Amino acid sequence: MNKPTNAPAKSKPSPSVLSSDLTVVGNLRTSGDIQVEGTVQGDIRAHLLTVGESANIEGEIVADDIVVTGKVVGRVRGLKVRLTSTARVEGDIIHKTIAIESGAHFEGSVQRAEDPLATGQRSTPGAGQSARPSSPPPVQRPVSSLPGDSGKSDS
Repeated sequence: MNKPTNAPAKSKPSPSVLSSDLTVVGNLRTSGDIQVEGTVQGDIRAHLLTVGESANIEGEIVADDIVVTGKVVGRVRGLKVRLTSTARVEGDIIHKTIAIESGAHFEGSVQRAEDPLATGQRSTPGAGQSARPSSPPPVQRPVSSLPGDSGKSDS
């Protein structure tokens, strides 16, 4: 069974575009490229993610290459992250390389990681986070009551 030699070469699919009048509630996942102009309430994972100027994303975005010109509320994880002058990001950014243009609005922390796309990221407790104790704290009891001592004085 030989494949025909005139079969078209595998070409890269064109980017998916979510127009400004579209609202998506749920997660998006692709190995290709996405351009968001509308609203997404959920997480997005892609190869290249372009957040358009009219876009509003509420959720985590993860991609090899991320360009933000619109609004993102949530964590951003990418190998290469770029916030343009019109970007509004409220959330932490984990990146390998980052560029923030003058005029961009950013509230959160920035952390460089060799592999920001790794799903098994361990986060250490930092500002605003507390470590969860592995066992409840010991109960403290008053020492004043000894056996045979009613707590009353004999005077």
